[in-house]
Amino acid sequence: MTDKFAADVLICGAGAAGLTLAIELARRGTSFRLIEKMDGPFRGSRGKGIQPRTQEVFEDLGILDRIVSVGGVYPPQREYRADGSFMDSDVVEHEDPTPAEPYHLPLMVPQFLTEGVMRERLLELGHRPEFGCELVGFEQDADGVTARLRTKHGDETARVRWLVGADGGRSFVRHALDIGFPGKTLGVRAIVADVTLSGIDRDVWHRFAEGDTERQISLCPLAGTNLFQIQGPIPMEGEVDLSADGLTALVAERTGRNDIRIRSVSWASAFAMNARLADRYRIGRVFLVGDAAHTHPPTGGQGLNTSVQDAYNLGWKLATVASGAADALLDSYEEERRPVAAAMLGLSSKLLEAHKRGEMRRGREVHQLDIGYPESSLALEKPTQQGLLAGDRAPDAPVLGAAGRQTRLFELFRGSHWTLIGFDVDRTCVSPRPGLHIHTFGSRGDILDANGHFTAAYALPPGHWVLVRPDGYVGAIVSFDNLDALEGYFDDTGLHAEHVHHG
Repeated sequence: MTDKFAADVLICGAGAAGLTLAIELARRGTSFRLIEKMDGPFRGSRGKGIQPRTQEVFEDLGILDRIVSVGGVYPPQREYRADGSFMDSDVVEHEDPTPAEPYHLPLMVPQFLTEGVMRERLLELGHRPEFGCELVGFEQDADGVTARLRTKHGDETARVRWLVGADGGRSFVRHALDIGFPGKTLGVRAIVADVTLSGIDRDVWHRFAEGDTERQISLCPLAGTNLFQIQGPIPMEGEVDLSADGLTALVAERTGRNDIRIRSVSWASAFAMNARLADRYRIGRVFLVGDAAHTHPPTGGQGLNTSVQDAYNLGWKLATVASGAADALLDSYEEERRPVAAAMLGLSSKLLEAHKRGEMRRGREVHQLDIGYPESSLALEKPTQQGLLAGDRAPDAPVLGAAGRQTRLFELFRGSHWTLIGFDVDRTCVSPRPGLHIHTFGSRGDILDANGHFTAAYALPPGHWVLVRPDGYVGAIVSFDNLDALEGYFDDTGLHAEHVHHG
């Protein structure tokens, strides 16, 4: 980076996507600024479900245990019938963890608590968001982006190599780029409010008039807080009273009960549900992540998760190119993430229809563990494989270090590096290089597949290597006689071998 750049990356928006990207860049030593036009952190609970795949991402970022400790799991849901009787059931289908998939339960963590943990992690890495700093314009050229900022201390101009719009559904960055945001308004307007209340207990998610698209209302205890989240549809037109008195009246009208009293409102929003997908995720040196690139109904708890995973995908690629790799690596961001959002939009809309009929059940499809990038230009297989494929999520497995200590593949993957694993291979065939950790199973291997979990999950033939990307997806699977293809892959992704000069 030359002196003319204030930073490599300017991240516009300090929500979950912007914070994920900042953590990713910070732990790789890539310079950035994270700006947020609001004067302080977001106070609401809009995205509260943390899916299993995002839990794996959070483990890699070093925050999973803290996230679990501030939140909780989803309580059972209690559906009340018109006569006051009720039925309890699970919101999420219960599945036990497996060696390959250690997390199977979605967590409930209000968004403001999740983002608080992320800001703390970012501060540990030496950075913080700049609140009250708004992007008001930018121009880009072949070398970089010139951004105009409005701050508490006046206007300034910042020159950066890349700009990332993590600035939400009404994204200024997307509008300024004139990127189309087609989709549909789903004909549903709803309220969401975080409140303190009395009259019902916190051990279930209370749901009234399920399946009635006009009258249904739910009151969900927010894990880690003394709050409840109220959700319910409202008419498409007209003002809604979101005060404590207004919400008390709404709850009484829809539940037929006058014993539930809203005591205070900490955050409330009325919104129309949309399903929209940006035509492009990138123009030149400017990228979109998160809600700036896709918005969809909250059914299925996919939004925050998809946003975090966008940033997780883009972060290591920006850092790699910032440190000298070919710019072409950045083309894989839209190629990999836009189809995921397209599929997720369909899923959320389908779950919304089920929700309208009172048939909301969330199964494996919302866990995001099956998302992968098999069509990606970064997926290399030589020869073609059966079972685990390039582009798939790399499974976890409990293993033993050669010194006898128990560990997991996820422990070996954790951090900003690539991981190359060989099975019954000659380790000296691949030269070490910066940013690559090499492990082998087999004779003289440094890890042992003591219980067969690695073999079960990866099913690698002897003599094969599997390369795991920094974001936990399989980049390449090659046999020993195709190592030249692996060398070419290393060159394309900036993993250059050190050339040793003997004097």
